[in-house]
Formats: sequence, C-alpha cells, structure tokens
Amino acid sequence: MMEEARKRLIFALDVDSFEKAQEWVELLHQQVGLFKVGKQLFTRCGPRVVEMIRERGADVFLDLKYHDIPNTVAKAGVEACRLGVGMFNVHALGGLEMMQKTVEEVDAWCQQHNQPRPIMLAVTILTSSTEETLRGVGIDRPVAEMVPRLAELTKLAGFDGVVASPKEVALIRAACGDDFAIVTPGVRPSFAAMDDQKRVTTPAEAIAAGASHLVVGRPISAAADPAAAARLILEEIAGALNLK
Repeated sequence: MMEEARKRLIFALDVDSFEKAQEWVELLHQQVGLFKVGKQLFTRCGPRVVEMIRERGADVFLDLKYHDIPNTVAKAGVEACRLGVGMFNVHALGGLEMMQKTVEEVDAWCQQHNQPRPIMLAVTILTSSTEETLRGVGIDRPVAEMVPRLAELTKLAGFDGVVASPKEVALIRAACGDDFAIVTPGVRPSFAAMDDQKRVTTPAEAIAAGASHLVVGRPISAAADPAAAARLILEEIAGALNLK
C-alpha cells in the first residue's frame, strides 16, 4: 500500500534554480510519484529540468496551465508529450473547443510515435480563489457550482481529469464518476501551516473523499526533515487507502 501511496503523491518543485530542483529530486525520488514543474522553474530552466527528472527515473507533472486559442494550446500539449511528461494541464475556462483540439492533436501524436498519452488535466478553480475572487472577475456563480460544471466540460472534451481543491472532490465524483482523475493541491497535513491556500484539507480527508493524486509542496520542503515529512504523508495516504 505504501507503493500505491507513493504513486499518488506529487511534490511541487517550487524552486528558482536547476541546482535546487536537482537536490530535491535526489532527496525525494523514492518518496514521491511525480515532481510538479510549474511556471517559475520551467521559465528559468526550460526542458532541461524535465529531462533531469526523467533521467533520475522519476515522472513529471508539467503544471503550466495552458490557456490560449485552441491551436496554440494543442501544439503546446504535443510539445509536452515530446518531453515525455507523465501529466500536464490546461485551464478548463479555456473552453470545450480548446480542450477537444488538444485531445485530438495529442492523441494523433502519441499514436504516431507509439507513446503512451500523458494524463491530461484541466484546472477548474484555483485553490487560492474564493467567492469574492470569482465575483471580482465577473463570475457570479459559487465555487461549488463552477467546479463540477467545469469538470463535466473537461470530461466531455476527452480529458482524463481535473485539478481541483480537495473541498470539491466529492462534487466532482458525483458529477463525473469514479473513472476520472482528481489531482488536488491545497492539501495540508496537520503538522503544516496553511500558507496562501484558502480551501484546504488533510491528505487522509482528500483521499477518503476520492482524490486520485495529491500535490504537496511546503509541508515537505519547509519541514526540518523533508524526507521524513514525505514519509508521514505517505503513511497518512496509505491509511486512507486501506479504509476505502
């Protein structure tokens, strides 16, 4: 069960240099299933950091949240496949056509090159967003309505799952069924601070609610013993899996 838990744990490589990223990969590659490479690190280091992680035998969640015209996002998705990432994402607010075009081009490229398709995710509502945040950009519907609505749109487009707050996991499961990936940031074990995440829960609660993967950053990186903190989270995930 610990190995199954490891596959579900994603470590957020929120660092500003290749050397720091390499240090974290060396330290944690046995504890986590994927390393999340986001905008800061990818802008600084580019594909080189993805290649380093894969050379170490680990997998990559390329968290660049593509949101553009359909053709541009589709081409970016193909480039993510060319890098060999295990998972990448777009913004669901980009719309159905954008996501369908990305699925079409990614499927065609993977078939042509005999390569497994990465897990394709769409971001619903960012975990830092609140009802007030949404109203500020002209969305007057509540988070609890927007998240499952965007998840259903994502599934209709042919994507594999969504990125969503653990607080909305049950809503997404009800809307999209069991065969749908739900990757949840905003996860904070009891020993960690909330930082700037607004809608959070513990790893056990997220898994029990139906999350498929958990993204964890500062609760591990800010710990006195990061590897030990990761193991504690794995134990919590494994315990929740045993109860399912």
